[in-house]
Amino acid sequence: MFLTISTTGSPERPATDLGHVLHKHPGKTQAFSTSHGTAHVFYPEASVQRCTAALLLEVDPVALVRRGRGKGRGGAPDAALAQYVNDRPYAASSLLAVALGGVFRTALQGRCAARPELAEQARPLRIEVPVLPARGGAQLVHRLFEPLGWDLVRAEAVPLDEQFPEWGDSRYVRLVLEGELRLADALRQLYVLLPVLDDAKHYWISPDEVDKLLRAGDGWLAAHPENGLITSRYLARHKRLTQEAIERLELVRLAEADGSEVEELDNAVDENRDTEERPVPLAVQRREAILAALRAAGAQRVLDLGCGQGQLLQALLKDPAHTEIVGMDVSVRALNIAARRLRLDRMGERQSSRLTLVQGSLAYTDKRLAGYDAAVLSEVIEHLDPERLPALEYAVFGSARPRTVLVTTPNVEYNVRWETLPAGHVRHGDHRFEWTREEFRAWADEVARRHGYGVRYVPVGDDDPEVGPPTQMAVFTQHDTTDTTDTTDAAGSAAGTDTDTPKEGEAA
Repeated sequence: MFLTISTTGSPERPATDLGHVLHKHPGKTQAFSTSHGTAHVFYPEASVQRCTAALLLEVDPVALVRRGRGKGRGGAPDAALAQYVNDRPYAASSLLAVALGGVFRTALQGRCAARPELAEQARPLRIEVPVLPARGGAQLVHRLFEPLGWDLVRAEAVPLDEQFPEWGDSRYVRLVLEGELRLADALRQLYVLLPVLDDAKHYWISPDEVDKLLRAGDGWLAAHPENGLITSRYLARHKRLTQEAIERLELVRLAEADGSEVEELDNAVDENRDTEERPVPLAVQRREAILAALRAAGAQRVLDLGCGQGQLLQALLKDPAHTEIVGMDVSVRALNIAARRLRLDRMGERQSSRLTLVQGSLAYTDKRLAGYDAAVLSEVIEHLDPERLPALEYAVFGSARPRTVLVTTPNVEYNVRWETLPAGHVRHGDHRFEWTREEFRAWADEVARRHGYGVRYVPVGDDDPEVGPPTQMAVFTQHDTTDTTDTTDAAGSAAGTDTDTPKEGEAA
């Protein structure tokens, strides 16, 4: 993918000022790593009279497929070849927009630390994109760019094959823009409109894309006659996100027409009185549900099995009722991250004496885990292959036998409520399975029966009347009289895994 930005100048206002505004020296060739390849910035020409900055993005389509596991455009099983043979390395798209935002971030924000006045100056610009997908043709290109103050908008159709003109034109155009604009405004327009013209996003669309769109569209998008089309395409036609963006753009438009601030118009909610709270992230709701269950159980000595990077450990340490906390994970890297998160090396002696981090696998029995009040397996079981669950079951319920065990796992039925999650996909690439409520309860009921526990179920998150909560939690409580009649079978199953090597991250 290739893009050039050119400007002209004079001795009083040299064209090489472009290097200051872009924060890239005209005398250097620089390379930047991106999530999908390497971006190169260089200057084919740099003089007082004329200066051109070029952005060349090398895209690795094979790495994209491996990283995305076939998701996104061309990622369906029946289009396997299209994952590798496509126009991504050559035609401007959302990948080039991402590179623009990363490589020219400061210029995009309209900042120039060395010479702030340069960022505010309009300058003669010529922008060329040799190959740009245009779903809607040259006519749509004109409809999108002409209202933005450009003196010249040229979209030349690229023929399918110059040697066979009878084949007609392709869906690609060569784009040339000329006009006197601030560089920040030009870059923001490209950041939004390149993926809009391609009509495809090559990465996941999440709610924060609305904020990105409004930041890049500040000052031009609200008044654009095609803002509905731009918003819908930029957000990959996600209805809820598109509606939210359009409503916020309408507020901006009304504020501009009224000469007031958006906050003055959007005053239906008194933020000082906090009459409407923001949604609490699911991870926070999950931790709060776990902490509440531990408090109800009166647990003082707690195991966090599969503690990962230590988010739950951090919350447990804040409650002085937990006198001893053990975090265990199979991944040494995760334990090191947890130690840094918790600042274990700077923790006071009294606090550090309550916490122990140990490396271990839930596929094996471990005497270090015996005798605790409670054990938590938060988002752990779905990371194990189903045939290894009996080993985990015996290690926790048959051998360690804490009085209370909390197990949380995703409810696969709720996945239809995630607009950004394609049908049939699990929530995380490492999930080996995700259970329905019925499947989870069948497993938990049988575990409780075999090992002498009672079990109850707690919904975590919004409990949808049709598909249930996003997270399901089972609270196991040991019976006063333990019946271990059926633990022999589970122990035998666990023994059968003794020669297996635990996989990295299986308990994370």
